[in-house]
Amino acid sequence: MNPYTVSIQETSNNTIVKFELNQFITKHQSFEFNNIDDAKNSPLAQQLFYLPFVKKVYISSNFIAIERFNIVEWPDVQEEVAEQITEYLNSGGVVITDTTTVKKVPITVYAESTPNPAVIKFVANKKLVTATYEFTSIDDAKVSPLATELFHFPFVKSVFMEDNYISVTKYDMAEWETITMELREFIRTFIENGKEVVNANAQEALNITSEKLDETYESRDDTSKEIINILEEYIKPAVASDGGNIQFESYNPETKTVKVILQGACSGCPSSTFTLKNGIENMLKEMLKGRVETVEALNG
Repeated sequence: MNPYTVSIQETSNNTIVKFELNQFITKHQSFEFNNIDDAKNSPLAQQLFYLPFVKKVYISSNFIAIERFNIVEWPDVQEEVAEQITEYLNSGGVVITDTTTVKKVPITVYAESTPNPAVIKFVANKKLVTATYEFTSIDDAKVSPLATELFHFPFVKSVFMEDNYISVTKYDMAEWETITMELREFIRTFIENGKEVVNANAQEALNITSEKLDETYESRDDTSKEIINILEEYIKPAVASDGGNIQFESYNPETKTVKVILQGACSGCPSSTFTLKNGIENMLKEMLKGRVETVEALNG
């Protein structure tokens, strides 16, 4: 089982801090507890209320938000709280018992067109996955119950998931006008019913845990690291808005060639492939003068 890790996130309210997790702890449900009695069905929340400065606990799919009393400042205690949450979860502690009353949060999903006419992006109002996944067949999708179900639609060619959206690529046999509503409603109902989008051990099974990614990054040469950082900061946000993703594949210092993998809406789209290749190429040539000459874009 992939161990839980916690990152500390500030919020616009200086009395509230979010402790974001690398995997889900509820089935896309949200819970709010105002005191220790209120939290009788959440052993985790009850433990947190034993800290004298905890005023309110909010538990959602992949984070825990805590509001404090004014007797302390967060910088003085947040590391200790993060460590306590990590130890509790990694020791098998229960987050929510089945009898807990759920604070209903309506699930909404809307469809958004992409530069690739074969791809539609379905965006939810909740975070769906904590990593990036691409499935090109039902065999690939064993770690994702949702992707597996989507492949039962005969017109679904591939499924890409990141953050709060799912990009679906269709075969030419169907037109979006006739299938978009069906897919949108199917995805919305699946999430609303609290089903797993991906299995809890998906990252471990696919070898994409944060620890593995860090190991891979650290083993690369300095120029490759610079390229990865440029892609992360300047390219990925724009690509994600179009329902796609870009991954660094390799760098050859002798030929000064960079290879990247295009996923989701970017994969197989002639216009976006050309635009991305040239856009990335120009940016890398400018920012890494003399070290990059060519970028090869590969479809995922």
